[in-house]
Amino acid sequence: MELFLHYSLIPSLFIILVLSFLQRREHRKQRDDTSHLLGNRFGIIIPLDFVGTFSNRWSYGIAFGATANKVMFLFSEGYQPLHIPQWAQAFVLLIGGMEVGLSHFPFFACLSSEFRLVSSILGFSYSLIWFAVTILYIIQCPHGQFLGKYETVMFYWPSLLCLAFLLGRFLHMFVKSLRVHLGWELQMEEKPFLEVHQAEHVKRLLRRAPLQETKKSWFQTRVYEWDPCFQFPSRMIGTTVLAFICLYLFIVIEFCMFMYVRDELDVFEGELENYIASMNQMGTLTPVILQVKELMNVSKGVWLVTILPASLTCVSYLFHILACYRKHIKRLWAGNKHFLPLKFHHPSSSKSVVAIARYSGWQIAYILWGYLIIHVVQSLCGLMIMYSLVLPVVHNQGLEMLQGLGIGTLTISIVLGLMILQVWIATSFFLQPKMSTADKQKPLALNNRKAFHNFNYFLFFYNVLLGLGACLSRLLISCILGTWLIARIDRTIMQNGYEGADMGFSAWIGMLYVDHYHTNPVLVSFCNILITGHRERRLQQAIKYWCLNQSAGPRVSARSRTRWLLLQTLVNNPKLVMLRKSRPGHSSREFAQILLMGSES
Repeated sequence: MELFLHYSLIPSLFIILVLSFLQRREHRKQRDDTSHLLGNRFGIIIPLDFVGTFSNRWSYGIAFGATANKVMFLFSEGYQPLHIPQWAQAFVLLIGGMEVGLSHFPFFACLSSEFRLVSSILGFSYSLIWFAVTILYIIQCPHGQFLGKYETVMFYWPSLLCLAFLLGRFLHMFVKSLRVHLGWELQMEEKPFLEVHQAEHVKRLLRRAPLQETKKSWFQTRVYEWDPCFQFPSRMIGTTVLAFICLYLFIVIEFCMFMYVRDELDVFEGELENYIASMNQMGTLTPVILQVKELMNVSKGVWLVTILPASLTCVSYLFHILACYRKHIKRLWAGNKHFLPLKFHHPSSSKSVVAIARYSGWQIAYILWGYLIIHVVQSLCGLMIMYSLVLPVVHNQGLEMLQGLGIGTLTISIVLGLMILQVWIATSFFLQPKMSTADKQKPLALNNRKAFHNFNYFLFFYNVLLGLGACLSRLLISCILGTWLIARIDRTIMQNGYEGADMGFSAWIGMLYVDHYHTNPVLVSFCNILITGHRERRLQQAIKYWCLNQSAGPRVSARSRTRWLLLQTLVNNPKLVMLRKSRPGHSSREFAQILLMGSES
């Protein structure tokens, strides 16, 4: 498959050249340039619009899913075509990323091309090649050394499913474009500047009386509520689909590594048993060896059990990140930036542009590394539970375990009770009464000052010892929350004032601002009104000029008509004369005075 990745660049470049030849450039250069030989051919083609694409979202998402195996290949740093020093490893990974992107470029280019008939044929052929090669690879090497039978199928079935979907999608495009070409169907309108959901959002804002809310289901009130006036861009859909598939592949790879480590531990455990048998269980190391065997067995079981909760946690994060994207972008549309740290209220434009390029890749990497870290943390928690609660019962030490658990619970309860008691004493004796019965709490005004100072003095020495436990609990809670939320790129784990050091959160904020500035429904609706009005005025002028050209009267040259329109514009707007470029022998100031006198008369 790695060799085919290199050879797939040949048909990929051919498809790119064909689509580029069909794509016409809108702005042609001067004729004195050497590029005039190409005419207006070989325009720049784009795989997809990462900012404002809302159509074919799932097709683009499935196309991203077809690249999952190659992305994991890069993620594992398996791309090593050359033997180079370690310091140049970053350049090799950059070349590998460019090669993977170039080999899968035709999928996206054929989906977004305007020439539907040609692009559907090219896209179907290229998808069929990848599908056939993947099937051939699975047939030749169906089994593996870690999972045994059908290991290759477990790795490649998501890519096969995505390629099969692309084959069906390109076939549907071909049939539809062929019917249009033969005149059996009408040509579809070009992509609208204003999407339907954006127009509906603006209508909802301008509506005076809100619509009557229907009764919401439990899923809508507790989990997620679908908004018909909002759609996720193709970038978010593609990122989520690719993250799901990469997470599945990462879990499979991790399980393969677990099987390998388990087999090695079984061999090591057999050697320990042979040692114990040779010593007739009378050696000095026998108790230690038994404890090591127990630790290995418990670790294997805990690691296997925690795969499910760790994977479910990351899957829920992917859905939650989509919900947070909608919530945050809607707040920005409403002009609300209070949910952002103060230093992110006016981010750098250049960093925001780079952020939208970084976000998708970083989101996938954060999910994969976050799964591994969460799995490790959950395994450690499982080991603590096993050694503190389960194993004592297995070893007939349940009473000692309950006694220690009761003493620990009682100690923590007394400490928390003393802290609550301090708050109650402060509320009851050291605060003045409420100024009004409607007040929720007493005012921050001291009462019984002498007793308050004695209260502070005697609790000073106790709070020094209590602060030690509070400091350790702060460290423990920070570690748990930091590792638990490491996969959440939409939430920073840094302290207040240090959010800029979180590069993932900075990429999230920059991506939000780019989407906010380029897909704001109110702004897009306003621009759509301007464009529509400009087109209507040009159409009316074209009709008027056509009628003048078709009239029986004398013809008027285009230069004279332009000068007459210029004079009419300057008479109606005399201040524009001062802004015109002056020529030798012509005084714009005198001409402006003449126009002002003419306009006043």
